[in-house]
Amino acid sequence: MLEPEGTDDIDWAALEHAYGPADDVPALLRAAGSMDARIRGEAVDELYTSLCHQGSVYSATAPAVHFVARLALDGPGDRQPLLWLLHGAADGAGREREQARRAVATALPALLGLAADRDPDVRRTMVWIVAACEEASLPLLPMLRARLETEEDAEVRADLVTALGLLDVSPDISRARNQDLLSAPEPSVRRAAATELLRTAPLPLPPALVESALDAREAAPGDSDTLHPWPASHIPLTQRLMDDPDAALRAVERGLPMAWELTETWRDRERDVLPWLAATATDAEDLCQVARVGAAMPGGETAPWLDPHLRADDPAVRIAATLAAVRLRVPGALGLVLRLMDELPEEAASLQLTPLGTPGTVVTAAVEVLGAAAEPVARRVAARPRAEWLDALLPFPGLAAGCVDDLVRLLPASAGVLAALGPAAGREAARALRARAAAGDLSAALALVRVDGHAEPAVQAVRMLPDAVARRAAAVQAADELGPSAAELLPLLEERLKAPTRESRAGAAAAIWRVTGRTHDTAPVIADQLSRRGSLHEPHLGALRALTAMRLLPAAARPAVEYIVSSPRRVVRAFPCDGTPHPDLAVRELARELLVVTG
Repeated sequence: MLEPEGTDDIDWAALEHAYGPADDVPALLRAAGSMDARIRGEAVDELYTSLCHQGSVYSATAPAVHFVARLALDGPGDRQPLLWLLHGAADGAGREREQARRAVATALPALLGLAADRDPDVRRTMVWIVAACEEASLPLLPMLRARLETEEDAEVRADLVTALGLLDVSPDISRARNQDLLSAPEPSVRRAAATELLRTAPLPLPPALVESALDAREAAPGDSDTLHPWPASHIPLTQRLMDDPDAALRAVERGLPMAWELTETWRDRERDVLPWLAATATDAEDLCQVARVGAAMPGGETAPWLDPHLRADDPAVRIAATLAAVRLRVPGALGLVLRLMDELPEEAASLQLTPLGTPGTVVTAAVEVLGAAAEPVARRVAARPRAEWLDALLPFPGLAAGCVDDLVRLLPASAGVLAALGPAAGREAARALRARAAAGDLSAALALVRVDGHAEPAVQAVRMLPDAVARRAAAVQAADELGPSAAELLPLLEERLKAPTRESRAGAAAAIWRVTGRTHDTAPVIADQLSRRGSLHEPHLGALRALTAMRLLPAAARPAVEYIVSSPRRVVRAFPCDGTPHPDLAVRELARELLVVTG
């Protein structure tokens, strides 16, 4: 056994690792030096999960590095896992990151002999460790250059190219070296050189360089894009290609599975990626992606590639394929929806296509996309209403009025449809809504306002909520529907203006405007939310709607709104994909409308 000297000189109990006090580290270090391979392996595994748990480092990590390095150099075995541990310490995240990386850099000189070890995996891991130490490894650049000249293993050479590209302080020398290596005999080396050249190339990426990189990747697909031993300054090839939509499209055409990511990153690329998504679709999730892309296109063309999916044994695939046909406005899509409603049990026809998706998407989408032509679908819904399908009746009040008894039975899901009917919903519907409102059902109370004009039940439903935060959020929802009739809720709305998030404050400001008509103190609050750049989401749609209704655009928000309109990239991210239109389409359209109405 290799006994790590000096471990008792450290107060390990005062330090921490992932599982608490680090007083067990000395015993683990001793076990890691055991001659028994099983004991040694278990100890090294436990050291890694304790000191570099899921990419994080701790106060005990840096003090342990010296002993881990000694074990890697002179221990009885498990050198490779010990070197991985050192790499994890150098590349770790957290408050102790700098201390851990400095400790690894300090230990590196004693380990440099391993850069010429007989085992290529050891040599390769040493390259990763050197690169992970970043600027602390700059004195080792001559060693890396020398190793590149003498290294015979293609994968190690490729990693040396990447490490030199990340560390080399002479960009012209690095660029010239990588340009020469584009003709190297090893595809992995060519790929690494092209990746480094692309990483530092200006946008748009040079087409010839893109082709060289794709040629090299085709010859050496490997795991370079999924293996992440490099510091944050490294940009994987596929990620860099995605920075240029034309380069990304060329990669898709060359067979890289980037079509979905391309249309999720860049606007107005749906027509480019649809053939590739269609060609590779195998399951319901893939077909939902096709449906989302189709929602942004004019459609109307035949899609024979959908036929096998429409005949699939799996109900989820058939539903998703029908949804794709609807979104693409494939001729005969209406018939496919009707057939689906007849052939599949109602449970399957309302199947959730994704875990977070909405049931009944195909039926309601048919009405949304096909409009009046989808009346046969709405008739089927009216004949046998299901809670998941009721939105299909919203554009067809006559059909909804003919099944009011069923709608009452399906409360609260039918509250929206009954509200849309207004007084035509009838006394029985009003009575049912009133009963649910009295029990505290806010959706029923808000529907009742449209049915019989009485706002008081909605105000009382808000006041009945036991939680103060929930009352304030419900007050916003009620004010959006009631307008001036929600005046009694103003104190709750004013409290909501003090919420910690900009989204909550903007929602409260919009609600106050709907109740009072005030703009001088509400529009700036809404504009403050929009003035942020970054990943937008649903509340921004509400803010755009509110300012458009106000016909106001405060100067602070105008640059953000103009960015939303003009950005070639998506400004709204969407998860999950359940086949509905991308919300980025709606946010851009709303921003355009806001610019128009405000000049």
